[in-house]
Amino acid sequence: MISADDLIELVRNYNPKTNVKRITQAFEYGAAMHEGQYRHSGEPYFIHPVAVAAILTEQRLDDATIITALLHDTIEDTKASYADVAEKFGSEVAGLVDGVTKLTNLQLSSVETQQAENFRKLFMAMSKDLRVILVKLADRLHNMRTIKSMRPDKQVQKARETMDIYAPLAGRMGMQWMREELEDLSFRVLNPEGRQSIIRRFITLQRESGDVIPRITRDMRRELEKAGIEAEVFGRAKKPYSIWRKMQEKEQGFSRLSDIYGFRIITGSEEDCYRALGAIHQRWRAVPGRFKDYISQPKTNGYRSIHTTVSGRDGKRVEVQIRTRQMHDVAETGVAAHWSYRDGVRAENPFAVDPAKWIASLTEQFDAEEDHEDFLEAVKLEMYSDQVFCFTPKGDVIKLPRGATPIDYAYAIHTRIGHACVGAKIDGIRVPLWTRIKNGQSVEIITAEGQSPQVSWLEIATTGKARTAIRRALREADRERFIRLGRELARSAFEHVGRKATDKVLDTASKHLRISGGDELLARLGSAELTAHDVVQAVYPDLARDEGDQISPRRAVIGLSPGQSFERAACCQPLPGERIVGITFRGKGVVVHAIDCERLSDYEDQPERWVDLHWHGGTHPAVYGATIDLTIGNDAGVLGRICTLIGEKKANISNLEFVDRKPDFYRLMIDVELRDAEQLHSLMLTLEADSDVAAVERFRRKVRVHARAS
Repeated sequence: MISADDLIELVRNYNPKTNVKRITQAFEYGAAMHEGQYRHSGEPYFIHPVAVAAILTEQRLDDATIITALLHDTIEDTKASYADVAEKFGSEVAGLVDGVTKLTNLQLSSVETQQAENFRKLFMAMSKDLRVILVKLADRLHNMRTIKSMRPDKQVQKARETMDIYAPLAGRMGMQWMREELEDLSFRVLNPEGRQSIIRRFITLQRESGDVIPRITRDMRRELEKAGIEAEVFGRAKKPYSIWRKMQEKEQGFSRLSDIYGFRIITGSEEDCYRALGAIHQRWRAVPGRFKDYISQPKTNGYRSIHTTVSGRDGKRVEVQIRTRQMHDVAETGVAAHWSYRDGVRAENPFAVDPAKWIASLTEQFDAEEDHEDFLEAVKLEMYSDQVFCFTPKGDVIKLPRGATPIDYAYAIHTRIGHACVGAKIDGIRVPLWTRIKNGQSVEIITAEGQSPQVSWLEIATTGKARTAIRRALREADRERFIRLGRELARSAFEHVGRKATDKVLDTASKHLRISGGDELLARLGSAELTAHDVVQAVYPDLARDEGDQISPRRAVIGLSPGQSFERAACCQPLPGERIVGITFRGKGVVVHAIDCERLSDYEDQPERWVDLHWHGGTHPAVYGATIDLTIGNDAGVLGRICTLIGEKKANISNLEFVDRKPDFYRLMIDVELRDAEQLHSLMLTLEADSDVAAVERFRRKVRVHARAS
């Protein structure tokens, strides 16, 4: 937690005339009121109000707003009252704290019949003093940044509410940076697989084409210099959620999505904005239909900028925003720019919108009875911009995420309808099941007896409900196949330790693992929900390996200091017999990497952390894990034979995971426990020689994870 002095220093950076005494008093009062309270993470609760205040200093807000942030939970969560706060800090701060408290108590994500009233309360709270919603947005931003300490179900609830209400509201207020961060933090909770997929593709793109942002930035600066225009140029990759939303809206894959980079040009005058636009369009070809001039036609929240999209290097489309410094300040803080301070006085920004007029225009529209429903519908479309509302043949409304397909719709109606789905009609016209449903469309599902979910549906469905139901149905349909595969995995694992996987042994293992019977255990083993290692350990927890003169894993590496511990790096999984090097870490001892590991480049400038190591030259036990990336034919008995081959090479399968299932081929990751690199080489040669193996290679992770130096 930052101290009172640190917080005051943050305020002084933009407001040297800040009332240090009042902020210090608020800091001490808040700390005293929250004494003994803790967050879900176990940290003192007052860390949160201080962090909210720090976020608001980034927008250069006035003392009253900063003090409100420090006290925003006191009336709700402590013994402090409105009167206490008013007496100590004045009616202005007390009113703001009370406003934040009332806003916190609004159930903005309640049932739809109450939405109109909820939005009315929201606008009423904002209309009294817009700084109330600024504090609330900063409060939500910090809560989302620290959401991992909450229960999973609460994480989903908060993330959904943030995506539905607070992120669009931040955008409507012109605080685009906050909207993007709130969306991305929510995306991390609601669709972690989708977000990781975008990040992985970004890493691949950068590896293939390099980081294009510095190159395009240099090109733009060069063109502006040629034209005699003084300007700053900044480039960035768009946030994962922003890219994901574009992919859904345009129904395009990542590889076909071009404008994933954005650039900003900050000039000294409005005239230079248009001169810069000319220079950019002279150098690069403008994309038709992608030009907007918000300088001549500003947004209602004060936003001014020129937007254009051009084809840059290698035909890549990039978005360019051109604005002055004053326009940029409003673009960063939106309506909050009205309260921004600079050098101790409220900043005179000609583009800052009067918040009273801005909120009044919203409430006037809302309170006009004839416009009420239309305005509420417009609010819905903005607040739920990532959702679509479609109709059943009977006229009932079904809410689905944007990008949903008829498969998602069918399962939203009933699991039985989803399982029996064979086709769909949208607005009376037969369409493929992968069609994306749009707002206002009528959807009808065609069903048939005897139909069952298909594996390909997992690639079509987008909702968690549909995907879970499909997986469950597929698992039940594949149960017999999984039992056969599980029996092979169990046989191989038990033979590896000199035992047999008899029915009695499997029943014993299932009891220890609290699984209902041997068949269920085998089914889970075959579907990779359980590892063979878990099963063996359940029956023979103290089974000693026949090591003889083998080298103990604790002394397998030579070159460590006395008492120094080590662990193998997960990225490269070095094996005895390979050249290795160690990197020291505080609290972890030494992490051992293979000499050709890509991760080592992270530590090139820290030679003091490198340790020269090598493996003990004796015989090692088969306890060192490695991962094999294997593609095999999808024919009866192939996987069982592969497991047998691995067992015959005296390697133990510790885990097996299907990465991709196609009608003709399976791709899977197999974790095996080995003695050394020579055994791995022998195993891979054996697998490669099998006629049903299409490809086999050692899998090594490419991710980079930076850790603290020792």
